[in-house]
Amino acid sequence: MNAIVALCHFCELHGPRTLFCTEVLHSPLPQGAGSGDISGQNEQAEEEEGGIQMSSRIRSHSPAEGASADSSSPGPKKSDMCEASGCRSLAGGHPGYVSHDKETSIKYVSHQHPNHPQLFSIVRQACVRSLSCEVCPGREGPIFFGDEQHGFVFSHTFFIKDSLARGFQRWYSIITIMMDRIYLINSWPFLLGKIRGIIDELQGKALKVFEAEQYGCPQRAQRMNTAFTPFLHQRNGNAARSLTSLTNDENLWACLHTSFAWLLKACGSRLTEKLLEGAPTEDTLVQMEKLADLKEESEGWDGSEEEEKPSSQPDVVEGQELSKCSPETSLMPDCNSWNVAHRRLSVFRSLRHMRQVLGASKFRMLAWHVLMGNQVIWKARDMDLVQSAFDVLRTMLPVGCVRIIPYSDQYEEAYRCNFLGLSPHVQIPSHILSSEFAVLVEVRAATRSSLYPTLFDDEQSLNKYEFVVTSGSPVAADRVGPTILNKIEAALTNQNLSVDVVDQCLVCLKEEWMNKVKVLFKFTKVDSRPKEDTQKLLSILGAAEEDNVKLLKFWMTGLSKTYKSHLMSTVRSPTSSESRN
Repeated sequence: MNAIVALCHFCELHGPRTLFCTEVLHSPLPQGAGSGDISGQNEQAEEEEGGIQMSSRIRSHSPAEGASADSSSPGPKKSDMCEASGCRSLAGGHPGYVSHDKETSIKYVSHQHPNHPQLFSIVRQACVRSLSCEVCPGREGPIFFGDEQHGFVFSHTFFIKDSLARGFQRWYSIITIMMDRIYLINSWPFLLGKIRGIIDELQGKALKVFEAEQYGCPQRAQRMNTAFTPFLHQRNGNAARSLTSLTNDENLWACLHTSFAWLLKACGSRLTEKLLEGAPTEDTLVQMEKLADLKEESEGWDGSEEEEKPSSQPDVVEGQELSKCSPETSLMPDCNSWNVAHRRLSVFRSLRHMRQVLGASKFRMLAWHVLMGNQVIWKARDMDLVQSAFDVLRTMLPVGCVRIIPYSDQYEEAYRCNFLGLSPHVQIPSHILSSEFAVLVEVRAATRSSLYPTLFDDEQSLNKYEFVVTSGSPVAADRVGPTILNKIEAALTNQNLSVDVVDQCLVCLKEEWMNKVKVLFKFTKVDSRPKEDTQKLLSILGAAEEDNVKLLKFWMTGLSKTYKSHLMSTVRSPTSSESRN
């Protein structure tokens, strides 16, 4: 995450001051001004936390080097510092802390002030605002402020106990600065919880020191018994103590560096950017809703005992292969083994393959019933064959219109599924066989050695099968049919288009007609327009033919709940209806 995390302090002598900050560097570390002449020993300490390797380099400089470093740095002058290091975190010769993230080759660098002048100005301004004007009620808690020019800031102010301070406490803040306002706002809950944990740890350590000092020498009674001292004299004689002294932790800055570096890494990893070209499709919304429903169901199963269902009631699968699988509720094998098996033994590879196998006339009849929402029944011994057929045919429909029972030992009504797989011995009611709202595909053993040329070298070749397609309402060869069916057949017959290109054509065609479905839904269900206006709208949409109207009405059932609830919530208000009247 491209941000800076800083610890700020309100000094009674100098006002708001930056004590310690951690920033992200994607380029090699800049060399300090005083790095040329180094005396003393270099000590390195390595520690691992969250995949970050921290190298703490402690170098001792001569007084001259320290002075030159201070004079060349963008930070405040030495004359502005508290004598007792209340405004200072690292010693004059301390080069800071560096953590190397091996996964991303990013360095997390901690020091008192950013080296870059522009960053120093941004951090300085955020520090002043966090400890002066931008505070929440009670002067302790989180707040958000900022602008496009100086960055946006998440600030959390807090108090640290100090037995020698006015009011026995000192004022601090931890701020997170970045230029991306949306990212920072979305990270608010995460930052609040983690920064609150750091603050609690600091306050806990300081409280122990405060109680120990109060027990040894109570300051409240001593001050009440001491003659009044002018405030200016008190400030000059009792400068602010450092945070390491208040917490009695010599490794405080190393620990803060580790915490801030982890905070930047974790906050950057939890949210990722994804490029979306336009709004999510209806299929995406429906899939998200189904995943949410499955998650709620699984949570319900965890909290209560599972009830056994009769084996004669197979699971209906809406928009996916199996909605839930267990030995008690499914006639199919284990979910994982079933998915792997059907991918390996799939017979139909694509719509083009199915059209070549069935023939143009049979495929058109089957595709017509699929698009119209009629029940498609496959009777076969080979479950993999039936499943592969459903996997191919479902690509012509929106996800919300797909309801599959992969294989059953008894007939299931059309309201439960529009794709039904049956074993050969299952009896289908006579009214279904003669119905115009159903189509039956019977897979029989071929009477000849080869009914058509083998299209793929596969041990599961289809020359051993004969496919008989029947329906109570056969589609006439000269029937125009829905417009989308004609476009699908044109794409399938165009040999210049690969299978992948045809798949993308299907996606585009489905989105085109789902947009028409949305317009019709808004026009008829939400606005409740008369039939005459509806006919005019259908003519404008190019869907006035009977088959196109039936298709639109069926596809309307596949709209996502999110879209429907959004439209229903924006039904004409009283003011808009009055103005229309």
